[in-house]
Amino acid sequence: MLKKLILLGLVPLAGAVASTVPSLAADAVLGGEVLYRERIALPDNAVVSVELADVSRADAPAVVIGSREISPAGQVPVKFEIRFDDSAIRPNMTYALQARITVDGELWFINDTHHGVDPLAKEAQTILVKRVVRESDEALHDTDWNLTFIEGFDGLPEPAATLTIGDDGRAHGKGPCNGYFGGVKIDGDRISIGQVGATQMACEPRRMQAEHAYFQSLGKVAGYKLDGDTLTLSDADGKALLRFSR
Repeated sequence: MLKKLILLGLVPLAGAVASTVPSLAADAVLGGEVLYRERIALPDNAVVSVELADVSRADAPAVVIGSREISPAGQVPVKFEIRFDDSAIRPNMTYALQARITVDGELWFINDTHHGVDPLAKEAQTILVKRVVRESDEALHDTDWNLTFIEGFDGLPEPAATLTIGDDGRAHGKGPCNGYFGGVKIDGDRISIGQVGATQMACEPRRMQAEHAYFQSLGKVAGYKLDGDTLTLSDADGKALLRFSR
């Protein structure tokens, strides 16, 4: 009889204990990669940030459901995984991924179009970010720079050689004799110009000497500085190799 009473007494106690155990939220994962099309290397201190947000209300700030920061970012494509509580995802709401790349707190890249997503679909996402055009970038790119100085070479021939740096990662221009082109990589205030290709026209010796010095200097370029209408290209030690005006 006592045993029966004890067992009966345990029933409501067990029920009470069970009712106080909270339900554990499921941990969902949304992954993918962040990339851009520009031929620009990221510096070592670049940071990639990705957020999953509820953007249902146009008249209110987005509500962040989960986020991930990758530091150092490395080079694109940069892989990411965002862990979030799937109970926060509600039917008939709108969700989006927002990505940005910063360097020393300065915004370099961001996705400027809506990247809608179903957070529970478990599909890998590719977020395309675009470069944020800074004032210095606008001045550097798509400007016809006229050569005014080559280190170690006096008396540049006229007309002046030119340099144009496109935002597509390529440079081109007219040397003292031949037209030329080459790839460009920009990383902050660092710049490098790949092997230069040129037409094969022959000119007077003085022009050919100037062109040889010009192309050699382009191959040694490691940094740049903009000062008003003057562009200076320098070597790895900061020594000015070439100077241009616009």
